[in-house]
Amino acid sequence: MKNNILTKVALASLLFSSCSVQQKTDKKIEKPSKGLETRIGELHFTHDFENGYPTDETVHLLFNEMDFQRATQAYIWATPYVSFLQWQYSFHHDLGLENGQIILHESYKDRVGGLTYNATTPYALTFIEVNEDPWIMEVPEGGVRGSMSNMWQIGLASFTEATKFLILGPETKLPEGDLSEYKIVRSNTNSVMTGLRLMSPDKAERMKVLDNYNIYPYSERENPHPRGYIETNEKPWMAAAPRGLEYFERLAEGINNNGPIHERDRFFMAMLKPLGIERGKDFNPSLYQKEILTEAAYVGEAMTKAIDFDGTDRLVDAFYSEGSAWEIATTSPPDQRRENSDALDGRAAWFYEAVTNDIAMHGMKNGGFGQVYLTSYKDADGDWLDGGQNYRLRLPSNPPAKAFWSITLYEVNTRTLLQNEMQKADLSSRQHLKVNMNGSIDLYFGPKAPKGFESNWIQTEEGRAWFPYFRFYSPGKEVVDRTWILPDIEKKSY
Repeated sequence: MKNNILTKVALASLLFSSCSVQQKTDKKIEKPSKGLETRIGELHFTHDFENGYPTDETVHLLFNEMDFQRATQAYIWATPYVSFLQWQYSFHHDLGLENGQIILHESYKDRVGGLTYNATTPYALTFIEVNEDPWIMEVPEGGVRGSMSNMWQIGLASFTEATKFLILGPETKLPEGDLSEYKIVRSNTNSVMTGLRLMSPDKAERMKVLDNYNIYPYSERENPHPRGYIETNEKPWMAAAPRGLEYFERLAEGINNNGPIHERDRFFMAMLKPLGIERGKDFNPSLYQKEILTEAAYVGEAMTKAIDFDGTDRLVDAFYSEGSAWEIATTSPPDQRRENSDALDGRAAWFYEAVTNDIAMHGMKNGGFGQVYLTSYKDADGDWLDGGQNYRLRLPSNPPAKAFWSITLYEVNTRTLLQNEMQKADLSSRQHLKVNMNGSIDLYFGPKAPKGFESNWIQTEEGRAWFPYFRFYSPGKEVVDRTWILPDIEKKSY
């Protein structure tokens, strides 16, 4: 079969260069007769490839493959969008979030539905629908780090200090009068996501900040009625994108409800139309469309897994240090743009496993402002990290981070906090960890607790893969200039 499949180079030569090749070599090129062997099967024509029409069977095969390929690429393209749409869907349907309300996530169980949540600091999160009226968001003083994004997860604003925002949708009218007290943000989607990390280790201080974090419509500015916050109360919810046909159901809902189609996405709209996804029309796929989309959702996710977990060489921003198994997790610029292209693979890799993206999350590039996120999927031997294996990460010294450092483990299945009997997925500088006599710190991950180092251990379980995030909050200069290098995770018998 290998000899029968035409490579792209050979096919291009056959189709476009046969005349020039014949003139140069004076040899007759053997052309396929009625059958052309390809990776999708044998293609047949009424004469030969150059002189014939494709047969009905070949036309059907080609359109089927075209629809499937376009659907798989649409999966990759839509990764940041469907991730946010599902997150918003779960907040509304599972937790009862109303417009302008804030969700508070504090406990381990509160957070288990969120993609690569930080397990150290509580979150105050919401989605605000701004398609009709502007909304005001008052961010108070008091040790916060937060950001605002549109539904494609493009950063609109980041904040670490008291700020009063006026948020508008793509078609919302800007109010008349003096607006100088506001920082004006216009989103090109009808919903925006905003989130705060409550940084203080003191709960009373965190709650004071939360009580002064106010969101309300501009029409109430003279007599505000903030919507307040609701607690998760350990209710189950899940922000990970759904699998199978439901992935495209969520995409179709977003296309219809979240504002104008953006210029960069118009070709994808053309690709999705034969598959039943079209702006202004209900999504009622035929049996053929359901079969194509269901399979494409799984293959598209598999492609995204490959990009995310083993695509370091394809990702411009992933490189950390020569020979290291660690990589920089934030593989997409906040605006998702590069000089001559958009970060298609970069944003798929980041948003498959994480949510939100602002400049403060790119500490390696911005000189150390904000955070640095490192991730790894393999151990020092180049083997995939696995829940049935015991590991050790030996930190040479206390990692340089002015606020704190942490390592958190996540499920490969959902990219959410690692599930275990301990209900513990992280180790950090805010915990009482055992330190070695020479100042190094040994961290352990595996199904078996290391004797004497139980405080430095996260329990994993056989049959499930996991991956870590190592976070530096306010990283030291040694992290940014890479004079302090994070060692690889090693297999360890104990």
